[in-house]
This record gives sequence, structure tokens and C-alpha cells, in this order.
Amino acid sequence: MRQVVSSGWVFLAAMILAYGVANLLQSAAAARTTVHHTFDPSLLVRLAGQRTYLLGLGCQVLGFVLAFLAREELPLFLVQASVAAGLGVTAVLGVVFLKWSLPAAEIVLLGLLMVGIAALVKSAQPAHARPLGAAAIAGLTVALLVIGGLGFFAVRLQGALGSVVLGSLAGVGFSAAAIAARPLANESSAAGFFANPLLYLLVVHSLVGQLLLGLAMQRGSTTAAVAAMDAAGAVPAAIVGLLLLGDRIEPGKEWLAGVGFVVTLASVIALTRYAEPQHHHAPAPPPPARRPEPAPLRTAPTTR
Repeated sequence: MRQVVSSGWVFLAAMILAYGVANLLQSAAAARTTVHHTFDPSLLVRLAGQRTYLLGLGCQVLGFVLAFLAREELPLFLVQASVAAGLGVTAVLGVVFLKWSLPAAEIVLLGLLMVGIAALVKSAQPAHARPLGAAAIAGLTVALLVIGGLGFFAVRLQGALGSVVLGSLAGVGFSAAAIAARPLANESSAAGFFANPLLYLLVVHSLVGQLLLGLAMQRGSTTAAVAAMDAAGAVPAAIVGLLLLGDRIEPGKEWLAGVGFVVTLASVIALTRYAEPQHHHAPAPPPPARRPEPAPLRTAPTTR
């Protein structure tokens, strides 16, 4: 008897491609924008003035919708880890179209990343999610305040460290959005969907994550920023999914899921260390120094 492929797997594959293109386009746009040193939402407005960024944002929204549909059946540990596979798509497209040069270590780590995700795909078992309680919703609200507060101070960091820290905070924000999206995807009525507080937590967490990702991409390597985002986003979603949302692993394949998750996580963390910058910013011009006002002319005393 022929086995029908679940629609969740189709959504997952399309999501990986959409996120890979989105990362590339948003990185190119961020490279052409003056580096921001404050947690200023106006960065999104300035980026939105570029067609490249808007196209990348459209791809990211498409990836988000596809991920939302995939989460209806597939466990969070698989969907969130598979977001990192978009990094491989980004790297290939960057080499082909933007002439990026990838070091050998980065190529090896991208290969290991694909192996880890393949193991997760093999071990995941599709299932619908359980609803979240009031305590979990309150926890997502507190997490939003914590992420925003840390982002306010993290924008002072520059270079690779700034990319990694801001990318990690973006990942936690997107992870919280994914946690909200998993049970929300099972809402059967439009009234219940729009009345659910998880919808609004999902939107706000996504906006904060988008701002932090834009700031991270301005500070060095796109690979480092996206890898840090994927690493930080995978762990919280996997834990919450398995403990609270009813995510499942195929019986007898728990070891494969564990190996796949560790290899995936180790690969994206190592990418934050070995990834090299693909673009460099011209430093923002310093504020003009005030010239000292000339001292008033004093008339020399006359002698009688």
C-alpha cells in the first residue's frame, strides 16, 4: 500500500528554501544601511526603503507562514532546527550570486548541519499540539520584556560579538513566537484564532526578533548572525515542545533524535566561531565637533 506524504513535510521543505533566500536578501540590504548603535525601531523603516529588503522580508513572511503550517503536525524540535538548513541555502546562493568566499571550516560545518537535520527528520513523529495554559502565556509575555531589555544594552556591542549576541536574542524571540504558533495552528475557527492571546504574542515576538536580526546582520558575518539565531532558537522550542506541547519522537529512534539535535546545535554554534564576514560597513561618520568660538578681540590699551 502506498504511503501518502504528510503535507507538513512539504511545508517544511518549502520553508527551508524561503528562509535561505530571505537571509541572503536581508543581509545584502543590511550591508547598505548605516550601522545603528541604539535599539531603534527606525532601522526597520530605513531597511523597508530598499526593494531588496522588502523582497527578503516577503520571503521571510512566506517562510514564517510555511513554518506555521508545518508546526500543525511536526514537532518544534524538527521545525526550529530545520530553519537552520536555510543557512546552507543562503551560503550557496551567496557564493553563486554575491561571490562570497567560504572558509573550509564553514563548508564542513554546513555539511554537518545537513546531516544533523536529516537525522531529526528521520526521527520525528507528526502529531497535533496540546494547548498552552495561562502560566505559559504569562511566561511568553515576561520573555518578551526580558528580550527587549537585553537587546537595549546589546546594541552597544560591535563586530562578531555583536552579531552573535544580537542574533542569539533574535533567535530566542523567534523561538517564543514558534512556541506560540504551535498550538495556535490547531485553532479551528477564525473567531478563536483572532481572540487567542498567542496570536498577538507571536506577532510582537516576531517583530522584536526581526529588529534584532537586522541589527545583528549589520555587525559582520551573515552566517554568524543567522547561526547564532538558529542555535539560540532551537533549544527553548525543543524543550517546551517535548514537555508541554506533546511533541513526539518515533519509538526506538530517541537516540537518533538526540544525535541529530546535538550535531545540528554544535554545527550552528561552531559556525558563529568560524564564519568570516561577507561584507564590511564603512564606519558611520562621527558627529561634527564643535569649533571653539573665537575669543572676543580686546583693544590694546593706549598710552598717554
